[in-house]
Amino acid sequence: MSDIADETATIGPSPQRRAEIEQRLQAMVGEQLGAPTSARWAVDEARIDQWVEAMGMVAPEPAGRAPAAMLQAWTMRGYRKTVAGPPESSRELFALLAELGYTSVVATDSDIDVRRPLVVGDRITVTERLTEITPEKKTALGPGRFVTTSRTYTDEGGEVVGIQRWRLLRFAPPVRQERGPSSETAQRAPRPRPAVNRDNSFFFDAARRHELVIQRCSACGRLRHPPGPMCPHCHSLAFETIEASGQGTVFSYTVVHHPRHPAFDYPLVIAVVQLSEGTRLIADVVDVDPAQVHIGMSVSLGWLDADPDLTLPVFRRSDPTARS
Repeated sequence: MSDIADETATIGPSPQRRAEIEQRLQAMVGEQLGAPTSARWAVDEARIDQWVEAMGMVAPEPAGRAPAAMLQAWTMRGYRKTVAGPPESSRELFALLAELGYTSVVATDSDIDVRRPLVVGDRITVTERLTEITPEKKTALGPGRFVTTSRTYTDEGGEVVGIQRWRLLRFAPPVRQERGPSSETAQRAPRPRPAVNRDNSFFFDAARRHELVIQRCSACGRLRHPPGPMCPHCHSLAFETIEASGQGTVFSYTVVHHPRHPAFDYPLVIAVVQLSEGTRLIADVVDVDPAQVHIGMSVSLGWLDADPDLTLPVFRRSDPTARS
């Protein structure tokens, strides 16, 4: 990504107002975003078990110890209307960025430094501080600015149990063009970009070679998908890959009719495919009547070269007859 000079200078607020916003944004760097937020409940074994099961992980040993990746879950707000929303300072930050045209948001990455494991009975509090707002960057989603905060988690005694670096991209989405008479022959919109990082780039690199690979732990030999930095079974960081056969069955599926995105053909069949190797992945099922798709249907691997930078696995029906 590279800096761009003044791509949005001709829209949005006046130059004077833009300068005022920039001054306020830079003044906010280093500020605490609202009051500390305390967890509504103490760490408990039931929710550890539920979280571990939902993530497909093995419960950590000894019993009663929360997984490190669960750190931020304990202070998340619920969905009830009585739960307080984001602090005023956060609302101000995002309102200022929206005024500059950065109205959309996507989370980009998060790093967690765990100082000690949480155990049943711990009740934690998080304090969030704004650490960086980058200059405008050109991204595949549109011009935007990365916003980084630092979240410090402490226990009831004030001991720091973990620190999380959290980064968002606030970006200006492309302006939608009105459809003209030639819209049917116009170039198809690009597919949304997957979130590629150091932990999963090998998967997309292999896809560009039309190879479907599965991550395998070098220590215990277990396969896993989606890709991750650590084996959930033995916690080894070493891994290798194997090439999948490309054969599988539909484990579950959905047919999307609306809302429509110009990069896709509808109705769109999206399935969880159980590969013959045992892992599952989400992919489109193509070249089939949606009414003929069913759980347990045999499928075979194909490839969608969406554009020069993106190749994705898709699946086609491989059984000779469709279910009536």
